[in-house]
Amino acid sequence: MRVREMNSRFIRSVYSSRSDGNETSKGDEENNNYTGVSILSMRGGDGHNSYTTNSLLQRRVLSMSKPILVKNTKEMMTNLDFPKCIKVADLGCSSGQNTFLAMSEILNTITALCQERNQNPPEIDCCLNDLPGNDFNTTFKFISFFNDKLTSNTPCFISGVPGSFYSRLFPSKSLHFIHSNYSVNYPSKVPEGLEKNKMSVYITSSSALSEYKAYLNQFQKDFTTFLRMRSEEMVSNGRMVITLFGRNTIDDPLYRDCCHHLTLLSDSLRDLVFEGLVSASKVNSFKMPFYDPTDEEVKDIIRNEGLFQINDLETHAFDLGHCKEESSLQSCRAKPGEKEANCIRAALETMIVAHFGDAINIDTLFAKYAHHVSQHASCMNKTSVTLVVSLVRK
Repeated sequence: MRVREMNSRFIRSVYSSRSDGNETSKGDEENNNYTGVSILSMRGGDGHNSYTTNSLLQRRVLSMSKPILVKNTKEMMTNLDFPKCIKVADLGCSSGQNTFLAMSEILNTITALCQERNQNPPEIDCCLNDLPGNDFNTTFKFISFFNDKLTSNTPCFISGVPGSFYSRLFPSKSLHFIHSNYSVNYPSKVPEGLEKNKMSVYITSSSALSEYKAYLNQFQKDFTTFLRMRSEEMVSNGRMVITLFGRNTIDDPLYRDCCHHLTLLSDSLRDLVFEGLVSASKVNSFKMPFYDPTDEEVKDIIRNEGLFQINDLETHAFDLGHCKEESSLQSCRAKPGEKEANCIRAALETMIVAHFGDAINIDTLFAKYAHHVSQHASCMNKTSVTLVVSLVRK
């Protein structure tokens, strides 16, 4: 049997020379510290608190989005008449093996379809993108895992592409398929003009309506830039499958349920303030660069830009809980909320440390977080959902 070709190469990021008003400049990043996109990275390595160890939620979401991923991969190959080379990108790949689960699903679908249609399989160029601070080294350690997931010897080439996806990353008309999982929720910066007199890191029911509008406007600007950049990089009839944190509270744009992950983070920081473990002013000045849109908000932005056609848009239940994934229910009861807290810690620790520095004990903060998760475990009125949208480049 022929040895599968698997080349690993690390390339420099390519930054656009064009300037869009919503891109964060180097100077802005230095001045705003935690608001700059440069620190929006998951915790690296493969230790107890790493993203690699605590990304079960994202693996479940990949399983949820598989039907749309497979469907659009097949349609892309058919509509493009089976190109000899396919370039696939995972935007916001983070560290660990999850990115290879998505890539292997796309590659195996291409291979199976080529066999079914009696076509020669194409060479595949897999590009893994994240910000320069991402732990690409840990990701590339899983290439053998990727190799084991593939069902054929189709030539495949892996590259890392560091850079913000709010700028150009690839040559014009070079991409055939794009995947992104829970990454577009993070804008290029925290919106300007937010109130800083209350201890909430994100929108709550007590927020001013102007705060919601500021977050929505920032998301609209950044998502529009994201679509424009990708439209320049993609071939006509190329496909994009994006998964987002979303919400289903259309009537009240301020409402977030009691177990929303950022509401729980606010509660945990407030506990530290009340116990004198961190200053109120430090918490008041901390806002998360994040937005959870409704499906209508997502559709409006895509339609207004007019560069992509919506092919699929599905809404799924969102559940951060991990206990049902465990083989031992008793082990879950022993440490209520710990797995959920570890998942959020892996995603947000870098941003929290960048803002608070040595002024906060991360272990204590997420022990509080685990406690609040357990207190709200029975919440049934959840506002968070997962949105899966597939787009076709016009």
